[in-house]
Amino acid sequence: MTWDNFIYFAIAAVLLWATGAWAAWKDKASVAYVTTTSGLLVFFAFILSMWVSLERPPLRTMGETRLWYSFFLPLAGLTVYSRWKYKWILTFSTILSVVFICVNLFKPEIHSKTLMPALQSPWFAPHVIVYMFAYAVLGAAAVMALYLLFFKKETVSEEENDITDNLVYVGLAFMTIGMLFGALWAKEAWGHYWSWDPKETWAAITWFAYLVYIHYRQLPTHRPRLALWMLLISFLLLQMCWWGINYLPSAQGSSVHVYSMPS
Repeated sequence: MTWDNFIYFAIAAVLLWATGAWAAWKDKASVAYVTTTSGLLVFFAFILSMWVSLERPPLRTMGETRLWYSFFLPLAGLTVYSRWKYKWILTFSTILSVVFICVNLFKPEIHSKTLMPALQSPWFAPHVIVYMFAYAVLGAAAVMALYLLFFKKETVSEEENDITDNLVYVGLAFMTIGMLFGALWAKEAWGHYWSWDPKETWAAITWFAYLVYIHYRQLPTHRPRLALWMLLISFLLLQMCWWGINYLPSAQGSSVHVYSMPS
C-alpha cells in the first residue's frame, strides 16, 4: 500500500459518511449507522495497510496524524449521534474530516519506514492514538459550541450544555491518559518524565484551559455563553499544541516533539 492509493479510500469513505449524514437528516437511523460505520472501516483499512507497508505505526509526520484525526472525527460524530440523536453532528463531523483529508491530498508528505530511536518505543503508538482521539472528541465539543453560539435560534437548553460538557469530560480524560503515556515514553527515551520544552508547555496550557472550563461550568453563577467562548479558546490552544508549535521559532531545533519530514 502506498500514499498514492489514499485518494481511492478517501473518496469511498467520504461518500459513505455523506450518505450517513443524509440518512441522519431523513431520520433513517439504521442507514446512518451502517453507512457511517462502513466508511470508518474503509478508512481504517487504509490506515492498517499503511501500518503494514511502513512497518511502523503511521504516526510520525503531521500528515500521518491527520489520517487518524480524519478517522476519529466521524467516529466521535457517530458516538454523539447514537447517544443524543443530533441530526447535524454527522454532517459537521464529515465536513471537518473532509477538510483534513483534502489537506493530506493537496499537501502530501514523504512517508518512509525510518523511525528515530526515540520513536521506537511501545509507548509511541498509544500516546499519539489516544491524543488523536481526545482531539477529535474535543473537536466535536468545539462544533457544539459553535452551533450553540452562532446557529441555535432558540434558547440553549441545559441538555445541550450537558452534551457539550460530556464531550469535554471524555476528551480531557483521554488527553490526560495521553499525557501519562507521553510521560512514560519520555522517561524511557530521554530519562525524565517532563522537560517543559515548547510542546510540553503548550500541552499543559491546553490541559489547564479545559480544566478551567469544567470548573467554571460548575459555578452556580456561571454564564453559559461565556463558557462556550472559553471552550472555543481552549480548542484554539489545542490547535497550537497540535500543529501550531511547528511554526514557533522557539521550537525549531530545540523541541523533541516537533514533527519533521522523514528524509
